[in-house]
Parts: sequence; structure tokens; C-alpha cells
Amino acid sequence: MKFSKEIITGISTVLAIGLLVTGINFLKGNSFFGGDDVYYAYFPNSGGVAGATSVYVDGVEVGKVLEVKYLGGTDSLKKVKMTFNIQLEDFKIPKGSEIEAGSIDLFSKGLIIKLNSDLSLGYYKPKDHIQGVVSTDITSQVKAYADPITNKVETMMASVDRLVNGVSSFWDETATSEIEASMREVKIAIKRFASAAEQMEDLVATEKIKISRIMTNVEQISLNLKNSNEAMKKIVGNVEVLTDDLVSADFKSVIGDAQKTLQTVNSILESANNGEGTLGKLVNDDGLYDELVRTNIELQNLVNDLQLHPERYIHFSVFGGKPKYNTPLTQQEEDKMKEFLKTQPNPQ
Repeated sequence: MKFSKEIITGISTVLAIGLLVTGINFLKGNSFFGGDDVYYAYFPNSGGVAGATSVYVDGVEVGKVLEVKYLGGTDSLKKVKMTFNIQLEDFKIPKGSEIEAGSIDLFSKGLIIKLNSDLSLGYYKPKDHIQGVVSTDITSQVKAYADPITNKVETMMASVDRLVNGVSSFWDETATSEIEASMREVKIAIKRFASAAEQMEDLVATEKIKISRIMTNVEQISLNLKNSNEAMKKIVGNVEVLTDDLVSADFKSVIGDAQKTLQTVNSILESANNGEGTLGKLVNDDGLYDELVRTNIELQNLVNDLQLHPERYIHFSVFGGKPKYNTPLTQQEEDKMKEFLKTQPNPQ
């Protein structure tokens, strides 16, 4: 069976167009036969990532970036939209995973998916929108590391510059003149020290006689102490004899007698406390105390009555007559008088 040239040309044209479309899609990052899962991610900036760059998981390429589109707007985290696919069959992105745009190595850029190990949140579905982050490129890292060092070097250079300027200014004419003035002051100070030494030497020569007299007096004092040595020995000997007598005294017997005396006193006090003997009765018998108080009051009343009415107790008259106002004593008053007279001491 023969085909005409027109048919062959048409079939070739269709095949060429198909191959062209497939090649263009392949160059864009799609699989050769299509059917890839597509996702969308948002970033503050592109991070240097362009279309057709690779998508990596744990260093393995799993897809391609299909499109990088600038959105602008007010949301600083969603200014750039990237569309990427996953060409790996049966690969899913767990929710909570981090998509990072930035450097893969020193020379290439791409997307890096850091999978979340917690699978309880589920998985993203194709066409889902994911918030991404932009990684710091190597240049920025080197700059961040080098900037503090550069600042320190600049500060150190400024300090070195000030040090050099200070050393230079020290050796100028003004500094030289100040050094010469300091040397002159040192010479003057040395001369003053020499003058002070000469004055000290003159003072020692002048006071030499007084020092000699003082030493003579010291020698005489030491001689007197030497001459009094025997007397000091006698005094010390007397003190030793006195201490020996005190040591040899019979303190034990004295202490024993004192203990016996204290025991006797304690016995007397104990008997008195128990109501034994006269002292015990005086201490413990309230009735005896009350009787003594009552007797004292009665005697005081008798004395007072004697002072007020002496004619009741003493009867005398110059002419032998009876006293006027003679009031006889009652029986109670006579008894009190007798008790009072018994208590009075007998005249010798």
C-alpha cells in the first residue's frame, strides 16, 4: 500500500508539532508525558530562583519550578508566587513542611523542601498554596560573618593610628623640653638630698656628747640593778616561803569544819521549819504571835493609863491626907498592873 506525498507530509507535520510541544513542556520542567502534581508557593522575594530550576528533597531532585511570578501587593510574605511540580510518583508533601528558596550550592539555585516528620497533620493536595521562606545565600552569610570582623579591624586600626600619633607627639620639641625640665628637677632633688645628709651628719656630731651622757646614765642604772640583785633575791625568797606556807596550810580541816558548821545550821533550820523547839514554834505557831501582839497592846494601854492617871497607882500626901480624885482600880486594871510589874527587871 502506497501513501501519497500529501499524507506522508501531514503525518510528519503532526509528529513534528507533537514533538515540539512535548519538548517545550519538557524544557519548562514538566514530565515528558505530563500528569505531574502541581503546587503553589509564596515568598517575600525570589531568592534568585528562576523557572525550570529544580526542586530538591534531601538532596534528591523531585520536581521543577514551572513559573516565577511577581505579585506585589501589601503582603510582604506573598510578593512572589512560584508554581512547581512533583515528578516523583506517589510523593506527597506533609503539612507543616518548609519550602525554602535559595542556594543549593555555590553555583545553582532552587527550591528545597524540608519535610515535616509529624504526619498526623495530613498532606498537601495538588493545587494547594504553601507559604515558603527565602534562605540566606552564601554571599549574605559570608558578609554577616565578615562585617563584625571588618568593624573590629577598623576599630583596631583607629586605635593603632592614635597610638602612632601619640608616640610621634611625644618625641616632638615640646616633649623634649619637658624631659629636659624633668632632668633638671631630678638634679635639684639630688642636691637637696645631699644637703639633708650633711645636716644630719652635723646634727649627729653636735648631739654626740648628749648621746654619750645618755649611755652613761643607762650604764649606771644597770649597775644599780646589779647591786640590788641580792635584795631582789631575798624578796623573791620571802615570797617563795609565803607561798610554801600557804600550800602547806591545813585547808582540808578548815573546809571540813566549815562543812560541819553548815550541816548544823541546816539541821537547826530544818527543825525550825518542821515546828520543833522554841524557834520552830515562834516561826510556825501563829497563835503565839497573836498572843504576843495582844499582850503588847494591853501593856501599851496600861502605860498610857499610868501616864494619864498616876494617882490611881501611887498614893501619897504631904500632910497625910487622902489624895483628891482617888479613883480605885478595877480588877482588870490590877491584873494588868501585876503582869506589867512581872515583866520589869528587879532593881539591885
